Amino acid sequence: MTEPAPRVIATDLDGTIVRSDGTISARTVAALARVERAGAMLVMVTGRPPRWMTEIAAAVRHRGLAICANGAVVYDLHTEAVVHAREIPPDVLAEAVGRLRAAAPEFRFAVEYPTGFVFEASYDLSRWDAEALGGRPVDGTELVARPGTKLLAFHPDADPDELAARAEKAVGDLVTVTHSSGRGLLEMSAHGVTKASALAALCAEQGLGPADVTAFGDMPNDLPMLAWAGTSYAVANAHPLVLAAVTNTTSRNDEDGVARILERLFP
Repeated sequence: MTEPAPRVIATDLDGTIVRSDGTISARTVAALARVERAGAMLVMVTGRPPRWMTEIAAAVRHRGLAICANGAVVYDLHTEAVVHAREIPPDVLAEAVGRLRAAAPEFRFAVEYPTGFVFEASYDLSRWDAEALGGRPVDGTELVARPGTKLLAFHPDADPDELAARAEKAVGDLVTVTHSSGRGLLEMSAHGVTKASALAALCAEQGLGPADVTAFGDMPNDLPMLAWAGTSYAVANAHPLVLAAVTNTTSRNDEDGVARILERLFP
């Protein structure tokens, strides 16, 4: 007996459907196309800011919606436009930065906006950030002068899991702390804003709930979404916390694990 197809597919990008070489395979693109053709809602749910979504939009042929910046921004992949943003107020940014500096003076900070970003001169830019347009170095005062969708804190030599636990104690009452990479980079959104909160709101607009959603992920920033969704999958290369939290697993991102499930759900 064929299992019913979900009404919503929510998938993380990097490490989940994006391969280690930064590409999305033709097989996965074709599988994503099946979702929209079947009339289901396709949502890419990512820590990426909108400025990193241009190549993704082109790769998936402008299908679906995206929840960016770990839930802070809703982005239309058809039109490449920001639909909605939840920002951290300047006073909260300033307080969070102050507390984190006190907890670990080695922290260096950056702030994402719905479009563009700013960073301290000593902040360690990733390759994508270094090559991106719209970023500029600022001093500590300007860093927290306007609302931002995400506060980034980089530590040069700390384990990200341990770093996240320390930051949660310091600023967990102000912002939502998570991480999605193997380096000491923390990502913070407005308090209560997660991939799950944004996905739940998006689904509620369509009269849908957790039972209608199948979600895929690989890193700790995916945990709220995977816990909320009625059906959750981790790719085999996922973080141990994610593998322990989900009800199902599939093959690695480099082996088109998500596509394999979608081909079964949307034959």
